[in-house]
Amino acid sequence: MGATYKQGLLAGAAALAALGFATAASAADWFPVKVYDASSGSNVEVDYVPLEKASKPWNICVLFPHMKDSFWVAVAYGIVEEAKRQNVNMTLYEAGGYENLPRQLSQFDDCLAGGADAIIVGAISEAGLAKKFEEGIAAGKPVISTVNPVSEAKTTAKMFVEFDTMGEQTGNYLREALGSEEAKVVTFPGPAGSGWAEAFNDGFKRAIAGADNIELLDEKFGDSGVAVQLALIQDALQAYPEMNVIWGTAPTAEAAIAAVAEVGREGEIMIMSSYENQAMLDALNRGDIMGFATQYPVLEGRVAIDMAVRALEGQPLMTFVKPIPDMIAKDSVDKIDMSLVLAPADWTPVYSVQAQ
Repeated sequence: MGATYKQGLLAGAAALAALGFATAASAADWFPVKVYDASSGSNVEVDYVPLEKASKPWNICVLFPHMKDSFWVAVAYGIVEEAKRQNVNMTLYEAGGYENLPRQLSQFDDCLAGGADAIIVGAISEAGLAKKFEEGIAAGKPVISTVNPVSEAKTTAKMFVEFDTMGEQTGNYLREALGSEEAKVVTFPGPAGSGWAEAFNDGFKRAIAGADNIELLDEKFGDSGVAVQLALIQDALQAYPEMNVIWGTAPTAEAAIAAVAEVGREGEIMIMSSYENQAMLDALNRGDIMGFATQYPVLEGRVAIDMAVRALEGQPLMTFVKPIPDMIAKDSVDKIDMSLVLAPADWTPVYSVQAQ
């Protein structure tokens, strides 16, 4: 199964490389872009078009769970580039990991104390941040939630993909790729309690449910750093020698490539990522993974800045926007706008923007 599929991946890699993806989007060509406006409670496909420019140099504070991988770097790139385009001030703080909720709470307080006009948050925990969201809004500061799901907590506006839909996409793709061949799967969804990890996993399980040729052996939750994921995978390789599919986060897939090579099982174990980062695109180019789902993280960063400016200026505002996710694999890469997926490979994260 794995060897045959690996040959197919390698055959597609040349086509992928030939596309010569330029991940840098110019300041003016990223819009209009199709999204779902879910403000009414239903998904309505619309063209998202940001404001031409902010009316004044607002101070926008941004909080991320971490900057450990190129997924959050991509969101940061969208934040930075849109802040520059709209000519606003931006300061970004990262908490260092999903285990650091107290640090993110403290950083939220720093944003308020530092005179931020609006706060954009990639929440470590919806329940953990809910009270802070209310405090910010009560203080007259728009609170924009981005990337990580916030279903019940009060926000001024929010943008996130339905992660179970992304998980389901990867599960459906696995079913199609397998045909009638059998698969023994262990999932590595990410940090327990984050909300997004469980949602990805639920969607994947929903997609493979009822497939007689796919068996879910175990689910192993853990922080989305590569080192933690590597340890989980190594344990699973020992506990489940029959495992031939590894599904999980982008750092999971990155770690899995090395772990599988270490035990000499390249070509025997399929590797899939539930979301995107630069390592996943590189791995797809090399034929090391089957593919990955994308929620367009650069777009999410750009829209978050525009939402903040709209809220501050009383402009028309979609209060709930959803990216329309896609599956990136060898047979779909030519249909994807990679400038809204990843930051340029040579881009160095920037933690502040000064309005000109």
